[in-house]
Amino acid sequence: MIALEAPRAVPPPVQCVPRHAWRDGSTLFGERALAEEVPVAFSYDGAAHAVLMATPDDLEDFALGFSYTEGIITAPAEIAELAVVSVADGIVLRMWLTGDRSDAFSARRRRFVGPAGCGMCGLESLAEANRAIPAASCDLTVSRQDIVEAVAALPAIQQLNLQTRAVHAAAFWQPGRSPVLREDVGRHNALDKLAGALLRTGSSAAEGVIVLTSRISVELVQKAGMMGAAIIVGVSAPTALAVRTAEATGLTVVGVARNDGFEVFTHPERITRYC
Repeated sequence: MIALEAPRAVPPPVQCVPRHAWRDGSTLFGERALAEEVPVAFSYDGAAHAVLMATPDDLEDFALGFSYTEGIITAPAEIAELAVVSVADGIVLRMWLTGDRSDAFSARRRRFVGPAGCGMCGLESLAEANRAIPAASCDLTVSRQDIVEAVAALPAIQQLNLQTRAVHAAAFWQPGRSPVLREDVGRHNALDKLAGALLRTGSSAAEGVIVLTSRISVELVQKAGMMGAAIIVGVSAPTALAVRTAEATGLTVVGVARNDGFEVFTHPERITRYC
């Protein structure tokens, strides 16, 4: 009789490890909470597509959001089946696409492997790095105070970062509502998880502000554009290419956002002086 291996549990997103600390001239012994990262593979219709290093949390959102921001699907219903499978070497997000979408994906399939800090590893051509994204046509406006409040709201609800001080967050903020927030060791992964969370609830990214606890790179502008966002805010500065891309597509980029102010790099008409 063949013994079947029991299903593996998905590892927790935070692990406590022993460490020796040297502080103020003294040695301290104890544990520290660290963010976990594991290889997460994306599989479509039985074929491997991508492997990313990620925090093993909100994985259904990750599968849905990555598929959407990468243009593999255009709506959640185009994923006919999704399974999160923990294996010896990591986690596999196994997805089966609906008929028409499966055919379209087969025609454009590419494979890549990328670490958490890289959002474009494995592209097959330079043109793919400058892919077209939808134009931001939304007439959403927010006040200066709204931007300050959006950034200020994040630290208290970043549960993984409160434990580890080592993960990025991406949040969707609307005045008078609790932010929707996702975290990950990779800033691209955090935004993909947020995209998936919004898709699952039917929320439109165009109706609020995307807030990032990282610099705004071109990949994040592209993903925000695919989500339909009109305003993206980061606590650090954007890259020059991110600004050029956002300017061309109508996306408002706000960077260096702190409790004492911020800098607007593109389409400032969406940021009003008063509430």
